[in-house]
Amino acid sequence: MARDLEIDLLVRDADVRTLDDAFPRGRAVAVHQGRVVAVLEDDELPAGVRARRVASAGGATVVPGFDDAHQHTAWFGQSLAEIPLGGLRDLDAVYDAVAARAAELPPDAFVVGSGYDDVALGGSPDRRALDRAGGGRPVWLKHRSAHVCAVSTEVLARAGVLDGQAAVPAGGVIVRDPADDPAGDPTGVLLEAAQALAGDLLRPYGVTDLADAIARATAVFAREGLTHVTEAGIAGGWIGRSPRELAAYQLARERGDLAVRVDLMPEISVLHDAPGGAGRGLDLGLRPGLGDDELRVGPAKIFFDGALSSRTAAMRAPYADRDHAGYLGAEPEALHDALVEAVAGGWTVAAHAIGDRAVDAALDAFAAAADRPWPGVRPPRHRLEHAGVVDDAALARLAALGVTPIPQARFLYEIGDSMAAAVGDDRADLLYRHASFLRAGLRVPASSDRPCVADGHPLRGMASMVQRRTAAGRTLGADEAVDVETALRAYTVDAAWIAGDEDVRGRLAPGLAGDLVVLGDDITRVDTDRIGDIEVVATLRGGRATHGAGALGLPSDGESP
Repeated sequence: MARDLEIDLLVRDADVRTLDDAFPRGRAVAVHQGRVVAVLEDDELPAGVRARRVASAGGATVVPGFDDAHQHTAWFGQSLAEIPLGGLRDLDAVYDAVAARAAELPPDAFVVGSGYDDVALGGSPDRRALDRAGGGRPVWLKHRSAHVCAVSTEVLARAGVLDGQAAVPAGGVIVRDPADDPAGDPTGVLLEAAQALAGDLLRPYGVTDLADAIARATAVFAREGLTHVTEAGIAGGWIGRSPRELAAYQLARERGDLAVRVDLMPEISVLHDAPGGAGRGLDLGLRPGLGDDELRVGPAKIFFDGALSSRTAAMRAPYADRDHAGYLGAEPEALHDALVEAVAGGWTVAAHAIGDRAVDAALDAFAAAADRPWPGVRPPRHRLEHAGVVDDAALARLAALGVTPIPQARFLYEIGDSMAAAVGDDRADLLYRHASFLRAGLRVPASSDRPCVADGHPLRGMASMVQRRTAAGRTLGADEAVDVETALRAYTVDAAWIAGDEDVRGRLAPGLAGDLVVLGDDITRVDTDRIGDIEVVATLRGGRATHGAGALGLPSDGESP
């Protein structure tokens, strides 16, 4: 640091874990204009350098800001205002919750809930029971996997299902009784892309409403130590909230409500043919990377299948507890062509593939795309989202293609017992591998998929990487466990790398973003059972407190230090 300099912030009296190999430990971090200018061996600035603000960490551990490489911000923010169905253990409790919320609403208002688990409940909610509970209102309940929903008769009627006018989207299923009769009575359960029949009755959501949801979500993120997230699917398909979803993020940023840095993945159906034979893309030739460190366009997202918890992931062999092997997201040729054409248009692609058959199909498409000319300058960092069931043969292909797996370790705790029952004991140790990916030379960026399935708290995700324990206490794939340092790097260094930000953030080193988390305990020294309960004392993004300002003696959250 130059002499006669006034920096913005000094965080002192800290046990700094930089995750930077050149200078792994320190006692203080100096931040100026949003960037780290120095990590110091003691609490004293060099002669002639002073700090406008000084924060004392009180000896606490300081690490780089956490990064969730795959979650759903707007959706999570909306879910905070919906009926919470997670944890309910019988259908009567679901119907009671629906009735209680319906009593608060006008007669024609939608009743929306999220997080039900058909395995725990003994089945999905029945539409006629939802009719009674909702008093005839339209009722839409979302499964914890987000790949299934249950709706009332009024929703089916408005969507055109009952009069036969509804066109079932490719890759979707309207569940009927009997199941093998196309003219059977709809049960109210919609699988995969068929969920759009319900969702489209409310979409597109207003930009202001979405900005409010984003503000609610990112405030939670900041309290958990997150400083960057990737929004895994906007603007199209059953997952998109609005064609103007990016505008909602812009509005949240302009209002000062975007508490984290965000990369946005457009859902692949919003890409279209580009003139001149340039593959598929967005207007004006937009590609990943457009934006800045705060808000940026990321990869294109494509769904190759569903989820294990809903038994809709595409498997090579039937599920151990079902008479089917799940579903691909569309015809294999259509998925293949969509991915290849997106890559030809200059897009990095994030392929959602959980079941082994879907993983095979996605890798086939990535291999074909690799044979096409790449229009970008830097090689793409393609991603396999979830990579739920990957055997050794698929792992070798994954490594050879250089496609990065993005698993969600916390699934092992939240739904590990259900997933193991789905695939059977002979395949259970293939679930959400981690150490094997590393041994193959791949990076493993961390993510949660929140609000799908699991608690999104980064520290709980790290605990599951280390323990691989289910809620019932079973260990799944003990050889896939990693140490705490590796888990921490997954949520920092590796997550920054997959976004192309390894020279921007993810470590605490001069020139990198002043994104840091103050923890109540040293994550590398506590018992692994305590990792998920460590207090996040404060979170700073670019040297600004987004959480816990008072604990450090800094200005109110979000203000400049």
